Amino acid sequence: MVRRTQKLSKNNNLFLFGARGTGKSTLLTELFGSSRILWINFLTESDEEIYGDHPDALSRHLAENEYDYVVIDEVQKHPKILDIVHQEIETKKTSKPYFILTGSSARKLKRSSGNLLGGRALTYFLFPFTHQELGADFNLQEALQYGTLPIVWNEKESEKKEDFLRGYVRNYIKEEILVEQLLRKIDPFKDFLEVAAQMNGEILNYSKISHDVGVSDQTVKSFFQILEDTLLGFHLPPFHRSIRKRQRESPKFYFIDTGLQRALSRTLKIPLSPMTSEYGKCFEHWIVIEIMKQCEYEKNDFKLSYLRTKDDAEIDLIIERPAQKDLMIEIKSTSKITQSDTKTISKFLKDWDKPAEAQVWSNDPLSQKNENVRCLHWQQGFAELFTSLRK
Repeated sequence: MVRRTQKLSKNNNLFLFGARGTGKSTLLTELFGSSRILWINFLTESDEEIYGDHPDALSRHLAENEYDYVVIDEVQKHPKILDIVHQEIETKKTSKPYFILTGSSARKLKRSSGNLLGGRALTYFLFPFTHQELGADFNLQEALQYGTLPIVWNEKESEKKEDFLRGYVRNYIKEEILVEQLLRKIDPFKDFLEVAAQMNGEILNYSKISHDVGVSDQTVKSFFQILEDTLLGFHLPPFHRSIRKRQRESPKFYFIDTGLQRALSRTLKIPLSPMTSEYGKCFEHWIVIEIMKQCEYEKNDFKLSYLRTKDDAEIDLIIERPAQKDLMIEIKSTSKITQSDTKTISKFLKDWDKPAEAQVWSNDPLSQKNENVRCLHWQQGFAELFTSLRK
């Protein structure tokens, strides 16, 4: 059993958001399974019939029974039930039951002005496994090749991993897009998904993508927003001290899982070999999303961004840390760091406008320091950046 890093409060109402297959139900069963619990799952036909069209049935049920917790799975499918939940929280005489509301999409809640309980519920997110959660079972090559979605990771055969990832993509389009009626025309979005996956980790050029897909720039932006709202990826903004200027420049976009990205780009059958450009891109992708996941779990208020200058010099990741120095990270998949790998980041550090640190994370097992840049194996980099996760 994999022990998840995400810690959920047992004495509060809460939302738990995460893409399909990230293990939300498994985590809740482990944490709350021994309690008196009412579990409503809107992916089942019976609960759809009972509570979907008649959400006030929940109030009648709670009036007749006592529970410690009420779990409502995939709450975005029927946002009106949140009005009943809000009413129950406001009128109940005791703290129990606590309401635990899960969802694989925040989009429908936003668009339907879903009741988010007026701040009376904590919000958490769950992602595919991290390397720290997997511990001694972690395998970097497997993580890069197939990702770490729980059901994929637990499957031993490569062919079955690939089949599941392809099915995941088909089910995402069917369940999250078609059934939830997020789009009127699905074909351009299917084309967009492949192009977006191919451009994973690159600065977004909306005009180029719109030309490839055959839709407007604004439609492309809305497609990326659907991906973010359905929790399949996130935007990495460009670095700038000015928030206004940061908003004017183009972000990058990263899918939350390397296996998912490879399935969407139809590259699952292509082996990832060290010392190739594809391996390097996938390694960078994995490092970035791994840091993002850890930041969310720690709730450390780190701000992540990238930096590229007009002459195309680039820093992969800048982490602005409250009450600490800014941290620049350059990501290299090589197993041997040389002085040439630190030239760019060293120059940035010398010109930085406030105290900062610079590091190169790689597969090189030997730590070293080239001028003002520390070169670390990626495991050491994570251990130093997220010290509280080792406690």
